[in-house]
Amino acid sequence: MKTKSLLFFLCFVILFFTSSFSEFRAQNANKFVVVLDAGHGGHDPGKPTQYGFKEKDVALKIVLKIGEELEKNPSIKVIYTRKTDVFVTLRGRAKIANEADADLFVSIHCNAHNSQAYGTETYVVGVANTQRNFDVAKQENEVILLEDDYEKHYDGFNPNAPESLIGLTLMQEDYIDYSILLAGMIENNFSGKLHRKSRGVKQASLWVMHNTYMPSVLIETGFITNKSEGAYLNSNKGQNEISNAIRDAILEYKKSLDLNVGENLGLTSTIKKEEAQEYNGVEFKVQIAASSKKIEPKSYNFKGLENVSREFLGSLYKYYYGSTSDYNKIKVLHSEAKSKGYASSFIVAFKNGERVQLDDVLKTTSN
Repeated sequence: MKTKSLLFFLCFVILFFTSSFSEFRAQNANKFVVVLDAGHGGHDPGKPTQYGFKEKDVALKIVLKIGEELEKNPSIKVIYTRKTDVFVTLRGRAKIANEADADLFVSIHCNAHNSQAYGTETYVVGVANTQRNFDVAKQENEVILLEDDYEKHYDGFNPNAPESLIGLTLMQEDYIDYSILLAGMIENNFSGKLHRKSRGVKQASLWVMHNTYMPSVLIETGFITNKSEGAYLNSNKGQNEISNAIRDAILEYKKSLDLNVGENLGLTSTIKKEEAQEYNGVEFKVQIAASSKKIEPKSYNFKGLENVSREFLGSLYKYYYGSTSDYNKIKVLHSEAKSKGYASSFIVAFKNGERVQLDDVLKTTSN
């Protein structure tokens, strides 16, 4: 009798935890995942200042405040690259974001200069490296030199050499429009809501973002080397205002994606009724993901989507949904991909097996 009771109890426990785990997975399956990255940490304090402010501490406090606010939204899952004063490698930060299959990567920093420069800047990965942008990229990338065996892990990358920066743009090129959209919202909040000086959205070759396969931004929340702005960044008031401005931008960005999904779904029936818009010799596809992992292009791996193909390019596997020379048809497939949860998916074009700019294709006359 005791044996039967014990077996019954064990079965109940297993069933309880199995159902609880299944419910947990279901609740988190469609959440919008944001990775918050507090720059520097541990034996890397960031750039020193004469006023005693520490970038690693300011960045962490702002990140924790942003995360605390975002976690109040049941549709958002927040992941941190660090929650304490520890050193995390640049490649480790990117790995956390990629393994989480995040929708956004947001890295928080403070700027530094040998003058009393002030103001905010938000960076996306790009080749538009002015001398000032290169200086910022050099400062942020130099943390690599603090890592053991960095030559082995970063393929000979030299943060002090401009030529090393060119290749860093390739991994993020597919997400640049989304990254710029979020960056613009952040800077607009800094200038519009907080009335701070915005130095704008800029492009630079920053290693921490180049290896992530999702929209990514690096926010320079102000100059910690400026006496007045440094004190503001170091204050509870400043950190609350900055974190709220960034939180609002992330929520606004997510809302814009959600609205786009709804609009596209509403247009589906109209698009289907349109005549075919064929482009001879052109193959349109919807890019739904990019990953360092090799995943079988089966429907069960891609939320039920059929006709998924895979291509290895550079150091990433890219995954596409559909294939057609009809631009109206690919727009329908794009809507379907978004309805399945691929909010950051986008249309790409190929000609003779080579990737070409979509805008260039659409400028030509369809046949």
